[in-house]
Order: sequence, then structure tokens, then C-alpha cells
Amino acid sequence: MELAFLHPLYERPGPWASVYVDTSRHDEHTPRERLLTARAMAGELAGQGADEATCRAVRHALEELRHSAEPHGRALFARDGEVVLDPPLARSPQRDRAQWAPLPRVAPLLELAGEDPVCVIAYVDRKGADFELRSALGRDDTGGVGGRQWPLHRTGTVDWSERHFQLRVENTWEHNAAEIADALAVCQEETGADLLVLVGDDREQRSVHERLPRRLDDLVVEASRGADSRLLDDDVERIRAGHIRDRAAAELERFLAARNPDDEGRAGAVEGVPALVGAAREHRIDELLIRPDGPDARREVWIGEDPDQLAVRRTDLKVLGEQNSWSARADDALIRSAVATDAPALAVSLAPGAPQDAPVGGLGALLRWK
Repeated sequence: MELAFLHPLYERPGPWASVYVDTSRHDEHTPRERLLTARAMAGELAGQGADEATCRAVRHALEELRHSAEPHGRALFARDGEVVLDPPLARSPQRDRAQWAPLPRVAPLLELAGEDPVCVIAYVDRKGADFELRSALGRDDTGGVGGRQWPLHRTGTVDWSERHFQLRVENTWEHNAAEIADALAVCQEETGADLLVLVGDDREQRSVHERLPRRLDDLVVEASRGADSRLLDDDVERIRAGHIRDRAAAELERFLAARNPDDEGRAGAVEGVPALVGAAREHRIDELLIRPDGPDARREVWIGEDPDQLAVRRTDLKVLGEQNSWSARADDALIRSAVATDAPALAVSLAPGAPQDAPVGGLGALLRWK
């Protein structure tokens, strides 16, 4: 997950209100329930010591969602009477929650909003293709391409004239497949899609796939079915979820390989809070890996006003010259450091066959240099 959108949260000091709410339910009772949720979240913040202006800002922002059709949920981050950031979620939180703390509670975003692969679905047939953009927030038609319209069908006879006709049919298919592939490559570049899903007969999918640029090979998924049959939301979600699992598994595998020391005894990855704190202070984190159920994610660390003012013990900050310090969760403090150095972060889960404590304690990082 690229973290640049979180920069506004670290341009001002805390404390911060962090709120996650579920907006997946939509019926006649929803507006009333969301007003009650707004009141409850503001009340929780007030009970934790949040100032009245910030509680009021959060309550007003949540009340504005009472008629929202958002399919999953929303996060809000507020301070000093202002909602600074309110990203939509790609997955619904398990429960509504609010927290008042020195740092914004951003770690849940890695699971709830982090990996949101955007799909371009191409419904392919011999005449052309229709394109559809799908994400966690819904779908949009993105046009399509029409190829040559004649000839398109083979015959069953075998005399010379018919063989010539069938050759023209093959040429038409190849021309149309090339046109679709070109248009699909342009669509991917314009939308930044993470996945290209081909829907149609096996031969038509293969013809388009073979003509796509090689740089897109890892993005292509073939869904064998007739082009007239639209993919259901569940089908698309399975494809998106599979992509998320594969990416997390690949990054975890890269991490496991990098943590082994080289011939000079240097490793390209670290794990555990003390090692990560040191890497963060030296701006060496290239990618942060967080296993949300790991015990170290909620471990207490100490922070100063700047992102690289981070320590395992409070006295260590004083040695660094920081007079003001606050306790914070390790995962949120490390994410703040990652944002400051433009490093991405990824939520990982343990795949079958992977070490059952990787990263150790649930926190790890690939390093920028050994």
C-alpha cells in the first residue's frame, strides 16, 4: 500500500481522533442507525479525553453519511475541531470503533483500504470487446473497441474457395484480437488497473492475451465463459482477493529470503521492534510488513514530534535530544516513519507452508541498503 495519502496526518501534532465505521448495511433503518453511530463514536472519543470541538466535527461528519450508499465503510481522522482525512474503505470493519491517541490509528487501513486492486474486465468476442472498470467501490463502463465485422464465421466445406474464405476469417479474428489488445493496453495505462480480466471463449481470450504487451503478463486473468455472460460481483471479488493473497505471499517470500545474511553477514530485512526502530531512525525501511495479529503490533514504543524520533524506551529519546515524548503503538509509529520516507506498507498473513511466526512478532521490513 502506498502511503503518500497519509501525509496530512503527520503535518500537525496530535492527539488524534481515529474512527472506523461500517456503511455496508442499506435499508429503511440505516439513516436512524447511522445517527446513533455518530452519537456513540463522538461519545467514545469524549470519554477518552478528546476535546469538544473534535468530537463535534467527527459527529457531524458521520451524520453526513446517514444516506451514503458506500458499500463498505469509512475512516475518519480528526484533530482540533477538523476532520483532516476521511478515506473510504475497500472492506467493512468488523465493528465501529473510535480512538483518541497521540498518533492517528492508521494500521487498520492496511487491511481495510490497503490492497484495493482495480480491474478492467474485457468482454471479448469476434467482433470486438466491451470494457468495464471494477473496484471495491463499484463499476463503470469504460468504452470498448469494435473490429472488422466481416467475415467472422467459418464454413464446413473444404473446396478451394471456402478455404480462401476461412483464411479471411482467420485474418479477421487476428486483426480484431490485435485491436482489442491495443485498446486494452491503453485502457490499463489510463486507469492504472492492477488486473486485466478477459471474459469470452477460450480461443478469443487466448488470441487477445498473446497480443498484449509482455509487461502486462502478470496482470492478466482469463475467465472462461461466453462474452455475453457478465461476471457477477462474487466472481470479481474472488479474482481481486486472489490477487491480494498472491501479492502478499510474494512479498513475504521476498522478505524471508532477504532476512538471511549474505556472505558478509548482512541481511536485507529485519524483524522485531528494536531492529525496526533502528532502521526507521536511519531511514532504511524500504517496505514495512505488518501481520495484524502479531503481538508486536500493539507493543508500546516512544515517539517525539518528528517521525524519526522513535525509541523502544523513553530514556532513549532523551539521549537523542527529544524533551517531549509520548507512548504509541509500534505499528502506527512505524507507519509514520514509513510515510516520512515514502516507503510502502503491506498487511501480510501466514500462507500454508510459511514459517508460523514471520515476521517475528508480526513486524518486519525490507531494507533499502544492507
